[in-house]
Amino acid sequence: MISLSELAALHSEYADELALPIDPVTVRGVTIGAADPVLMGTVNLSRDSTYRESIAVSTDAAIRKARTQVAQGARVVDVGAESSTARAARVAGPQQRATLVPVIEALAEECVVSVETYRPDVVEAAMGAGARILNLTGRDGEDEMLACAASYGAAVVLCFCEPDDVRADHDHPTDGDALPYLVDHFGPRIEHARGLGVEGIVVDPGLGFYYGNLVDPVVRVRHQAAVLAQCFRLRTLGVPVCNALPHAFDLFEDEFRKAEGFFAVLARLGGTDLFRTHEVAHVRAVLAAMDLLDVVQPR
Repeated sequence: MISLSELAALHSEYADELALPIDPVTVRGVTIGAADPVLMGTVNLSRDSTYRESIAVSTDAAIRKARTQVAQGARVVDVGAESSTARAARVAGPQQRATLVPVIEALAEECVVSVETYRPDVVEAAMGAGARILNLTGRDGEDEMLACAASYGAAVVLCFCEPDDVRADHDHPTDGDALPYLVDHFGPRIEHARGLGVEGIVVDPGLGFYYGNLVDPVVRVRHQAAVLAQCFRLRTLGVPVCNALPHAFDLFEDEFRKAEGFFAVLARLGGTDLFRTHEVAHVRAVLAAMDLLDVVQPR
C-alpha cells in the first residue's frame, strides 16, 4: 500500500539513509545525482521492443527520434540494438555494431549517448563511436566491458542482473523487503567496477526487465511501485540511482502512454536521479510541475 502514512513511516524509519550523500556523476557537462533530475530518452533499434513508439526502423529514424527527445528535454539518449524482453531474438555482435555505430557517431556531439548492451565487442565499438555511458545489462564479460568503459572515461549504469544477462529467466527479489537485497547485490559490483577504473557509477534496480516471478500485471506493478517509492535507501551505496519507468500496459490499456508520467511521481519522491523514459515530453512536464510545487526528491 502507498499512502501518506506509509510514506511518512518510510521517511522516519530510514532517515539515516535519507541523509547520506552520494557522489554525483558528470558526463560531458551533464550531472546525474545533483538536485535536478536527468531524463534519459530511449531509442530502440530492435523491432522486438515492446514499446512500439520507441522503435526506429532505420539509422535516419533513430537519429531523428533521438534529436526529438533531446529537444523535448532528454539530456541523455540510450540506444540499443537488441530488446531485453524474454522472447526477443538475440542479435549478433557484428549486426549490433553495424546498427548502433552510425547512430552514435551522428549524435555524440549533440547529447550524451548511452549504449545498452551486454557484449564486449559492442561496448568497444560504441565507445569508439562516441558513447559515454555504458548501460550494462549483462555479466558475462563484465570485467572486459567495465575496463573498456573506464579507458574512455565513460560512466556505467550497473543494472540488477544475476545470471548472464537480463534476458535470461530469473527472478527479482520480492520476498519481504527488496532493498537490502539490492544493496548487497550492488555493493561488491560497485567496488569491483571502481577497481577496474570506472569512476562514474549509477545503479539501476532493473524494474523494467522481465522476471519469472513478476508475470502477473498487478503483482509486478505493486512491486515496481514499492521499490520506486523507496529508492533513497540505496543511498548507502553512495551512487546515483537510475530507474526505467514502468509501462503498465495491462493497467493503463489505451492510456498506456501516460503510465510513465504516473510512475515518475513515485520515482521522484523515492529519490531517482536518472529517469529512463520513452515519453520524454510527458515525463519532463510531470517533473517540472513537481518542481514548481516544491515536491523534491530526497537530498
